[in-house]
Amino acid sequence: MSPKKSWRDRLAGYPHLPDVKEIPLAMRPKHGEGTIATPSPREVEAAMRSISEGRLATVMGIGADIAERHHATIGCTVTTAIFAHLIAHAAEETPAPPGGRTPWWRTLKIGGELNANYPGGIEAQMSRLEAEGHTVVQRGKRYFVEDFANKKLAKIR
Repeated sequence: MSPKKSWRDRLAGYPHLPDVKEIPLAMRPKHGEGTIATPSPREVEAAMRSISEGRLATVMGIGADIAERHHATIGCTVTTAIFAHLIAHAAEETPAPPGGRTPWWRTLKIGGELNANYPGGIEAQMSRLEAEGHTVVQRGKRYFVEDFANKKLAKIR
């Protein structure tokens, strides 16, 4: 049995990215014609690292900014979300590098929702967000950052 791959090793498994291609036929009814940018893990991590304390971003926002950077019509938010998940776990599996740990907890789902699939689940993300001064509220079974719209970045650098 081979040893389990580290989260960082999993991120290294995408040397063919980034990529820009035509929007697939199945996606055209929703998105129209044009191009879709599929980001590299490095691009997603750089975007997540650029989110300063007190600010927040969504996977959708990161995907849109990556699309703009590649002059594409849309960004692949599915791939962006997968890489955000891998990056969050990679950040937690090793000691913080010089320059600090990637602040994965500042990357939220659409509408400012917390992500239960990040390391430590909702509780860990909530704890880190609240330590930075954000208020997390529960709506049904889901958790959101209160006043998210006023804290999100206009653009990821």
